[in-house]
Amino acid sequence: MSIVTATALTAQTRTEALAAMSDDAGLDVLVVGGGVTGAGIALDAATRGLRTGIVEAQDWASGTSSRSSKLVHGGLRYLQMLDFHLVHEALNERDLLLSELAPHLVRAVPFLYPLEHRVWQRFYVGSGVGLYDALASLSSRRRATPFHKHLSHTQLHKVFPDLRSDAAIGAIQYWDAQVDDARLVVTLVRTAAAYGALAASRTQVVELTKQGEQVTGAVVVDLETGEQRTIKATTVINATGVWTEKTEALAGTEGGLRVLASKGIHIVVPRERIRGERGLILQTEKSVLFVIPWSRYWVIGTTDTAYTEDPVHPVATAEDIDYVLDHANAVLRDPLTRDDVIGTWAGLRPLLQPGTKEGTSSAKVSREHTTASPTPGLVVIAGGKLTTYRVMAKDAVDFALGEQARTTPSITDRVPLAGAVGFATARRKARGWADTYGWTKQITDHLLHRYGGQLRDIVAAIETQPDLAKPLEGAPDYLRAEIAFAATHEQVVHLEDVMLHRTRLTYEQRDGGAAALDEIVEILTPILGWDAERAAAEKQSYLDRRAAEEAAAQTTSDAEGALARARARDIVPMRPLDAPT
Repeated sequence: MSIVTATALTAQTRTEALAAMSDDAGLDVLVVGGGVTGAGIALDAATRGLRTGIVEAQDWASGTSSRSSKLVHGGLRYLQMLDFHLVHEALNERDLLLSELAPHLVRAVPFLYPLEHRVWQRFYVGSGVGLYDALASLSSRRRATPFHKHLSHTQLHKVFPDLRSDAAIGAIQYWDAQVDDARLVVTLVRTAAAYGALAASRTQVVELTKQGEQVTGAVVVDLETGEQRTIKATTVINATGVWTEKTEALAGTEGGLRVLASKGIHIVVPRERIRGERGLILQTEKSVLFVIPWSRYWVIGTTDTAYTEDPVHPVATAEDIDYVLDHANAVLRDPLTRDDVIGTWAGLRPLLQPGTKEGTSSAKVSREHTTASPTPGLVVIAGGKLTTYRVMAKDAVDFALGEQARTTPSITDRVPLAGAVGFATARRKARGWADTYGWTKQITDHLLHRYGGQLRDIVAAIETQPDLAKPLEGAPDYLRAEIAFAATHEQVVHLEDVMLHRTRLTYEQRDGGAAALDEIVEILTPILGWDAERAAAEKQSYLDRRAAEEAAAQTTSDAEGALARARARDIVPMRPLDAPT
């Protein structure tokens, strides 16, 4: 596979992409939805040589794909269902990401499965984890993670001192992986653009055009300008997650997939608050609870509750936070309190419901995801999980192409993502760059695992503008150069894009990054061409959002939380899909 340098996506390339998408030539594939599935589809289609466009109504990864547990894993729970094929598929994708496609973004991480019974549970769980390892080994490539091992009570408490002494008699240590989910999505979009895909965020599909029963494209609104455009496409692929049914309805058909939303929340606590060197996986009565080491923090979650409020802004309520704290405290030596929580996030899982709607002509179903065609020219994909996004993308494009897929097969298992190429070289050069610019080991490691081989682009920008090498004064874990790079390469349009998705400042600092806002705005302003009024509006919008989310975290129900969150107006609101355009 030839190597293509990732394209720099900017606010300007967004406008240019919209113009190109709506030209007379039309697209082979228009992807609706800029989460991990849609981004993966855009890359798959573009690398098959198809003229491809992708649009997202909000920022890239703004829905489910920036609000996950940030794990790349095979799914131990599927072994209980004896779904060996699904587990093997997910483990294969995990190891492919770790070793070849995105070794800079995806990291192996050890987890502890605490045991409460000495004999039967150690045998039962040990057998399951052993099978998990065996399924991961059924590949021609070298193993990407170590094998599991059994830990005694003493060994367990050496690696996780703050596990309550009576919480377990020992543990089994196994390996999975983690990823910054939003960065994965942005990297996928940039890689797709490097292979010719046209990418535009803040662009909402408000109508699917038809000729007879055939979907022929879409009418979109550029939410930044209000301008409406018509995009012609041979196939439209709906990858909108919890918005699947609303998007299907734009085609005026009763067919399609049924998707329900389930809310999961996570809390963030400082790393020093829990003494431990591994992650934990715990079973609760409602879900699996992970205690995950993440950079300078612990991420703890998740919940699993039905959700019927506005899908744009799910929030963590006091009830959600207390649930996670209670279940974590059941095994922790030193219980956590609300004061230990420095950030939260809430996301919606698009739960695929059995069967398809009446009128759907065909469907390809797996336990995790389904691809269907409710009407000619429209393909819908729903379900699945972060780890298997590439398989979902392949299935969606195969489905769209039909017989043509045999002669134009997917090649994304051999297409490294932006930053993977040159990662090894960047690691060797990193020490010299660190010495030159005074970076700590922690910052250097942070940069390598965000940018990989493209760290050289960060360095090039610093050589042109030396002050970019400095950490942000109000958020010293990020460099000024990273904020500039987000605007010059990662299609940032608004301040919140930086705070929520290009960095994690919104939940990894107690103030949500407020102390760094002035400096971040000062960096963005000349790049994005803001005037003083626009810069002030961007800052105020983010602060209003933060205040509304904090108010929501004091409520006790989703309805109250949604009402509190709605008090902050979006900087660029989406159009109601049932409203006239």
